[in-house]
Amino acid sequence: MTDKQNDYVLSIRGMSKSFGRNRVLDKISLDVRKGTVMGLMGENGAGKSTMMKCLFGTYQKDEGTIFLNGKEISFSGPKDALENGIAMVHQELNQCLERNVLDNLFLGRYPTRSGVVDEGQMKRTATDLFRRLGMTVNLDQPMRNMSVSQRQMVEIAKAMSYNAEVIVLDEPTSSLMTQEVEKLFSMMRMLKDQGISFIYISHKMDEIFEICDDVSVLRDGKLVMSKNTKETNMNELISAMVGRSLDNRFPPIDNTPGEPALSIREISTKYKPYLQDISFDVREGEIFGLYGLVGAGRTELLETIFGVRTRAAGRVYFKGRLMNFNSAKEAIEHGFAMITEERKANGLFLKTDLTFNTTIANLRQYYQGPALSNQKMVRATSDEIKTMNTKCMGPDDAITSLSGGNQQKVIFGKWLETDPQVFLMDEPTRGIDVGAKYEIYELIVKMAKQGKTIIVVSSEMPEILGITNRIGVMSNGRLAGIVDTKKTDQEELLRLSAKYL
Repeated sequence: MTDKQNDYVLSIRGMSKSFGRNRVLDKISLDVRKGTVMGLMGENGAGKSTMMKCLFGTYQKDEGTIFLNGKEISFSGPKDALENGIAMVHQELNQCLERNVLDNLFLGRYPTRSGVVDEGQMKRTATDLFRRLGMTVNLDQPMRNMSVSQRQMVEIAKAMSYNAEVIVLDEPTSSLMTQEVEKLFSMMRMLKDQGISFIYISHKMDEIFEICDDVSVLRDGKLVMSKNTKETNMNELISAMVGRSLDNRFPPIDNTPGEPALSIREISTKYKPYLQDISFDVREGEIFGLYGLVGAGRTELLETIFGVRTRAAGRVYFKGRLMNFNSAKEAIEHGFAMITEERKANGLFLKTDLTFNTTIANLRQYYQGPALSNQKMVRATSDEIKTMNTKCMGPDDAITSLSGGNQQKVIFGKWLETDPQVFLMDEPTRGIDVGAKYEIYELIVKMAKQGKTIIVVSSEMPEILGITNRIGVMSNGRLAGIVDTKKTDQEELLRLSAKYL
């Protein structure tokens, strides 16, 4: 390799990958400089995940070469990559939540002395790792008791324990609040100074310009742009990603809310994390946002309304009728729908196809006589694929073959099949690219114009301010205030979110 290429810790040359006749990667060439952050962007389905899987040996590339510090490499799998200096922290963390921090750091490679696990060495190594990260961690606490940001830091510490030179972060801030994002960025800058490089996969434009030195964009399996972030701007990035210009990040919020339709009265929950005495109204045809720090109780409030979390007190009314549900089944039967934050954990049936996932919430509609009609189910799924502009081969595709954004579109399609009157959405655009986000925003506004009552939870400040009519701010299980979106700003939202801390 040339002297210039010696500045690169990782170089990919001419990488291609096809699945049958579908060419997913087309001669990708990409360089990552030592001690820098390379932003990797692209719409869902652009080829980012496939490229990473080829890098880590999960998939075998059809052609191309990969160089690490000038030496050609080809990994047999993620473990091989990890042991040779390339690590990945996935968006959906794969950890043993019932085991403690130490176990998660050393699973599969416990140090031993005289045939016995050497816990002393484990603790010394772990303490040194977290000291390098500027963190103090209780090594004996179960992972389940840690926040998402803390669990991410454990994964980064694990990567460092393998002496990783390149760490891939896949949508690392999708579940983090502003303060936690700043902690992550501070840690990344510190590790950059130590010579560690990052590949930062994200759909959040603001973050790309804040933390990345370079940015590369994939579209339809091709590398369409690779620049220093100082030499580009948001409009150019969007145009590169979607192949067209998006003049605005959000569509016009031109719905006209009507009379109060959904009434929440003095809701409290029986079990931790507690909600305390929450009351508010949402109007017919309104997009009502819920904002707050992680742990503020936003998700718990949606779950209580939907009947999957136990109330200690309070009532829910829709158009004057009591709606104190005791199960999701009851809620669905009364015209309520809910998109959950963790789509893979509790939003999808991962071992089935698009048809099953699209029709499962409304099976009674597809009976023909005493039996389910597969023809009706496939027809309904095909209609939703067109409505949602879902990128797939057809209704019989495995749901796991779709990108994250297209999986989210299937979830939307599933609930649209039930024709809901109240739609609860928990982080509906989490991990979705800018083009797909815009389509979902348009869908939300369209639903509001049809008179549906909508509550949207979002951790993204621009999003909550960009697509809502009013915003309720949660703080430590309580409602801190309700503001008119057009009359508020980020400072007021943050101030309210800290009101009961």
